[in-house]
Formats: sequence, structure tokens, C-alpha cells
Amino acid sequence: MDDKRKKRLTWQLPFLALLIIGSILIIRQQQAMPYHHDTGLVFGTMYNITYQHDKNLKEEIEKELHKVDSALSMFNEESVISHVNRNEDYHVNDMFAEVFRLAEKISEDTQGAFDITVAPLVNAWGFGFKNGTMPTHHAIDSLRGIVGYKKIKLNSKTMTVEKEDPRMMLDCSAIAKGYGCDVVARYLRSQDIKNFMIEIGGEVITCGNNPKRLPWRIAVTKPVNDSLNMSNEVQTVLNITDKAMATSGNYRRFYYKNGKKYAHTIDPKTGSPVQHDLLSATVLANDCATADAYATAFMVMGKEKAKKVLDRHPELLAYMIYSDSKGMMEVWYSPNMEKKIHNQ
Repeated sequence: MDDKRKKRLTWQLPFLALLIIGSILIIRQQQAMPYHHDTGLVFGTMYNITYQHDKNLKEEIEKELHKVDSALSMFNEESVISHVNRNEDYHVNDMFAEVFRLAEKISEDTQGAFDITVAPLVNAWGFGFKNGTMPTHHAIDSLRGIVGYKKIKLNSKTMTVEKEDPRMMLDCSAIAKGYGCDVVARYLRSQDIKNFMIEIGGEVITCGNNPKRLPWRIAVTKPVNDSLNMSNEVQTVLNITDKAMATSGNYRRFYYKNGKKYAHTIDPKTGSPVQHDLLSATVLANDCATADAYATAFMVMGKEKAKKVLDRHPELLAYMIYSDSKGMMEVWYSPNMEKKIHNQ
């Protein structure tokens, strides 16, 4: 061994030893750091958030959720969306603008299957503020005239919403929970938190490992009629570490009238609840707002049209449960979803 090589090893070996010792100390510190689990109410539903950190951050997390509620909740009279729905001269904030632009993009991509202007129809069918008599065909046709994502726009210069008809109303409930997950995830990452799971009303985003030092696994519920949210029968379990997941289905929000079932997913084009064989759609994406919106769009479109959207978006993964011609439950999922399915 020549002198140059000896000198090189003389300083390299201590450096390597320090690197190994430092790595061991970091791993031990991470293993010793506790996981916190916070739960509460937001957007009219439950949230469950698990994260690894040296202190509890529930107060800070709820501040982030309050920001989303203040931007997007139709049930908060002082929210941005409520001011917009009342046609007040109001400058929207960045959160509202971000969601509005994403919704506009997904509406265009799904040919209007996803549409945040559907609020008047949702209310007419008894799934929003009002729960009255069944809407007539004439009433539905009339309301369709004030529904349509192309009839409303956000003026980027003035940060105001411009409507073709002042009777138009926005409803972000099909994207707000997913967006809320994303906002909390951004906050946790800003605190250098590497391991977390955020769930708001069934929409989920994860990062790193769970408290057992394993990848996060989330169950997909079997879509059985369950208006009281009492059933937790599992259809499958997905490995979704470092992914966002949202599920939309017609098996929990529905009602029967004169022997006919009316589900909460409204087709903006027909103005009526969807009637097809798709029972639930689970979508995996890089962010939860996107997963949330596409899951809703797929429930409106149905299985075959949803597949065409997925062909254009390899970054999206889908797991769809549908009813076959004999009324039996069947499953279709994206080819790239197979590696996410956990074999129990």
C-alpha cells in the first residue's frame, strides 16, 4: 500500500465511523420519538391524525383545519364560499382560489362530471340544506340552467368570482375533505415530520411508516347500504404509504321514496341522481384533493368512462366496485393498483 493511499484511509476511516455513529443515533432518536393521535370534528365529520413528533400539535393542526373551513364550508356563514354564494363584493383568499382552479381543471378533464356548481341540484334532491318534496322535471330543467362549471370563473386580477347567473351556488364538499388532508400534510412536512397519516371523513393521505414501523395500510369498505354508518365490513386493504386515497360511493348517503333509491351523487348534466352499476370508486393520487375530486367524478361517469380517464392519467390508480348483471358485487382495478393490494 503506497503512502497516498494510507493517508487517504487515515482521514476516510474516522469520517466513515462518525457517519455510522450519527446514523445510529438518528435512527434511535426516531424510534424513541412518540406517535401522537389526535381526533375531532371538522367539516361536519370526524378527523383522525397520527404523526410522530416530540410534542403534540393538535392546536396547530386545528388552526390549519379552521383555515380550510373558513374558505370552503357552506355551513359557515362567514366562509369565503358563503360570501361568494351570497353574491357579495368579496375578494377570495388563496385557499379558495387554489381549490377553485383545481376543480376547474378536473371539471374540464372529466367533461363536467365533476362540477362544484352543482349545489342547487344537490339541495333540490334533499342532500344539502333543504329536505322537502321531490323536485319536478320542470324544476330540475330550470335548475340545470344555473349549473355548469363553464358559467363561472375566477378573475385572477381582482380575485373575485364572476357568475353568468347570480342564482349560481358553489359546493366544494366533494373536494374540501381531501384538500383539508393536503393542508394538514403540508403543515406536518413543514415541521419536518416524516411519518404521519391524516384521515378526514374517509379521505386519507400518508407519509413514511406507521407506529409499528410498517407501511401504512388503509381498508376499503365494502359498499353495502349503510345510511347510519354502522358497517365497517372490509372489501380489501391497500398499501398507500406516500399516497393520498379517497373513496366515493352511494351506499351511505341515500334515501328511499316510493320504493325507489335516490343516492347523493348528482349528475350535473341530467340534474338527477346517477343510476348505474358503479357502487364505489377509490382513487389513489399524489394529493388528496385530486383523489377526492376524481373519485366523485368516476361515480358520476360510471366504470367504462372512468377507465378512459385513467388511460390518460397513469399517475392515478383506481379500485372500483360494481354490480354485475346478476346483482353480484364485482371488482375492477387499474393494472398498477395490483401492487398496492395487501394480501391479508
